[in-house]
Amino acid sequence: MADVAEKAGVSRALVSIVFRDLPGAGRETRERVLRVADEIGYRPDNAARLLARGRSRTLGVMFIVHQTFHTDLIAGIYPEAERLGYDVLLSGTTPGRGEDKAIEALLGHRCEGLILLAPDAEPSRLDRLGHRAATVSVGRRAPGAHVDFVHSAEGKGVRQAMDHLVELGHRRIVHIDGGRGPGSAERRRAYRAAMRRHGLTDEQRVVPGAHTEESGIETGRLLLAERDRGLPLPTAVLAGNDRCAMGLLMTLTRAGVEVPRDLSVVGYDDSHLSHLMPIGLTTVRQDAVLLAEHAVRFAVERLENPELPPREAVLDPKLVVRGTSGPAPEEPAR
Repeated sequence: MADVAEKAGVSRALVSIVFRDLPGAGRETRERVLRVADEIGYRPDNAARLLARGRSRTLGVMFIVHQTFHTDLIAGIYPEAERLGYDVLLSGTTPGRGEDKAIEALLGHRCEGLILLAPDAEPSRLDRLGHRAATVSVGRRAPGAHVDFVHSAEGKGVRQAMDHLVELGHRRIVHIDGGRGPGSAERRRAYRAAMRRHGLTDEQRVVPGAHTEESGIETGRLLLAERDRGLPLPTAVLAGNDRCAMGLLMTLTRAGVEVPRDLSVVGYDDSHLSHLMPIGLTTVRQDAVLLAEHAVRFAVERLENPELPPREAVLDPKLVVRGTSGPAPEEPAR
């Protein structure tokens, strides 16, 4: 700023007024200061200015690098944070970089608030984080923790998917479990409840899995191996999420199984990948934009009022019917 002031022939205080866009500088002076700053490559350090005031106005977002739905959430977080006057800093987790490291990196960069996408931490760990920074958990509940929570109504989404399949005549419906993934326990319970409600208790089958393509691939191989031993394929599969559904579809179609003629597949999330397949994926849509907006607002409101009790926002999902679900085959595929 001193260099700009010297070259522009004004005081350093006037340069500060120009860069803060405050009244007190004429139009010609303002233009000259900005032109000089551009010539010497000066940019005001907004982060330093905010920290000098005791604020960073930055929200840190922890996400799973390979989880496609998280990119949809991040796309919704940015505009809402900007609208409320906050910057966003991302920190990803990978198989070699755990949650603790990702979160501490955000805190080390003085993020005032944390938005954690599908955190795996125990409630006690989240509670400690909630007392260090305004914290919002997206997709995973943390009973008793001092954090806010945003998620979709998992049970409603699964019920919609199951009702859709049963109305199409499906009875042998398999569910690929999401393991420790966010919402997995709720989706598993809702699947079992729906099978009981439709009088299909004896047809229940939950295959252990995860929210990954590899989980869908492994389940596909399992079902094909059973078919080779003379057992019929199920007529429908409810996958733990879209990534799992993609892996299943890839394995089955390569083996000659026609979807949905031989077998229907339903995913969960309606991530952007569900639109990129040759056959559009029938899936349960979680509104990523609304989830993101609620998470940002919760974080900002808690920063403004730290004494708020923990809050929870539950958004309704919606079944999106595309090309991977159809009437149950009259004879099971063999």
